[in-house]
Amino acid sequence: MASAERGQTRYQINLRRYLRETGVDRDLTRIICEIANASKYIINAIRTGDLGVAGTSNLYGEEQLELDVLSDRIIQKRLMYSGVIAKMASEEVDEVVEVTVPNNGRYSIAFDPLDGSSNIDVNVSIGTIFSIYRRVSAVGTEATIDDMLQPGSEQVAAGYVLYGSSTMLVYTTGRGVNGFTLDPSIGEFCLSHPDMRMPETGRLYAMNEG
Repeated sequence: MASAERGQTRYQINLRRYLRETGVDRDLTRIICEIANASKYIINAIRTGDLGVAGTSNLYGEEQLELDVLSDRIIQKRLMYSGVIAKMASEEVDEVVEVTVPNNGRYSIAFDPLDGSSNIDVNVSIGTIFSIYRRVSAVGTEATIDDMLQPGSEQVAAGYVLYGSSTMLVYTTGRGVNGFTLDPSIGEFCLSHPDMRMPETGRLYAMNEG
């Protein structure tokens, strides 16, 4: 785990530095950082943008908001030109998007650009969810979605961005879970919740009526 230098706190360790110092490979670092960059535009759109209905529906037949469509466009554009993605699967689009130029991306990604968007008008937290896999099928093949149909155990990284009272990115590459909070004064995600874990015992319990 990356540690703070003398005279510094973990809040001064930004996302890119942490990924680099914990040995995450360059392409995977690029993807996670592109998600982080996209989220800065999304949170701005949430706070200032159009909350109206787009007049379209997603692949589940759910009515899309303007912010659903905009968030999807923002993330796709950031990833499309990252140079490291082969294929993208979004909840807001019916088909897998293939990246053909360049066509040597090592990873594919599935994401929900704005989960819970119907909660925006009641000011409930919403978020972006993503799952990253190694590319296994060739671009242009009929089995184009195979990358995203691998077992969950084959994920190389997964995470979410939570848009609430603060904007927080949480991710794992299989070696622990770490959270980074966006510092709007410098525009950086800084380490705020290192080595996140579920408590061994909880304070909330469900009643078993059986």
